[in-house]
Amino acid sequence: MIATIVHTDELLQTIAASVIAGIGVTFLFSLGIWGAGQFTELSRGERPVAATAAALVGAVALLCVAGAVVTGIVVMTHK
Repeated sequence: MIATIVHTDELLQTIAASVIAGIGVTFLFSLGIWGAGQFTELSRGERPVAATAAALVGAVALLCVAGAVVTGIVVMTHK
């Protein structure tokens, strides 16, 4: 019998999860920054409905980032 030193399936799952999470969280954070910037610009241009929509998109994106961070901490502490 040959001992399994590296569990390839688990390693590939970890790599895939980290790549997806890294790209996803980065995109969501950039969407939050975009929403804040658009809110500022649109409120200066006296477009309150569009400014509110941009602020809502930014806030939801930042809440998703916070949720991802909390989820990551919970997963790390329970394994």
